[in-house]
Amino acid sequence: MILESALLDVRPGEEAGFEAAFREARPLIAATPGFRAIAVRRCLETPNRYLLLVEWDKLEDHTIGFRQSPRYEKWRALLHRFYDPFPRVEHFGDSVID
Repeated sequence: MILESALLDVRPGEEAGFEAAFREARPLIAATPGFRAIAVRRCLETPNRYLLLVEWDKLEDHTIGFRQSPRYEKWRALLHRFYDPFPRVEHFGDSVID
């Protein structure tokens, strides 16, 4: 299992619009083969910051299966306008500490 993470800094005052757009975009990523789960959590200290966590079967399910699909173009059109700065996306492997 691969865990994708990103800190999403949304332009202040656009949080409600971002959350609505994310609800609309969620089925696009969920339809991707290899997708397992998604969680979006709002930061308590910085209310316009969100933590995105996505579980994938393997890295290529995200980097190729989703990002190179027409669904990603729709995802991008719905969500990318909210970010400032653009988020850094990272992928993590198996737990090293149990």
